[in-house]
Amino acid sequence: MWNYERRLQYPVNIKESNAKLAQVIISQYGGPDGEMGASMRYLSQRYACPYREVAAILTDIGTEELAHLEMVATIVHQLTKDLSMDEIENSGFANYYVDHTVGIWPQAAGGIPFNACEFQSKGDIITDLMEDMAADGAII
Repeated sequence: MWNYERRLQYPVNIKESNAKLAQVIISQYGGPDGEMGASMRYLSQRYACPYREVAAILTDIGTEELAHLEMVATIVHQLTKDLSMDEIENSGFANYYVDHTVGIWPQAAGGIPFNACEFQSKGDIITDLMEDMAADGAII
């Protein structure tokens, strides 16, 4: 498998709570272009890949996306961990808070929960790689 180092790929050290910012950043966790969908996309597509070298690259990229997921979750956690009830109510964070308190939940900024329909795995390497490039904003 792989070795996990108990440190983030890039350190996150946020000093001030900010519920409004957290509501935007949470979309990068579980929104339509978020890290959760990206990691699942690559890790699912690797199984149908006919070339071991490409499957290995998809595994590496999917694992890298999991590291991004961990960083985004850390950012959201640090932005919300010390919120007062007044900050929660005045920032519009109350609806999220009712369901998850300050737990990290994969959703889009608009509150729509993560759904496996956010990514595709067709079993055809060309189709899958085209989807990967479109999802990551690559220019063909």
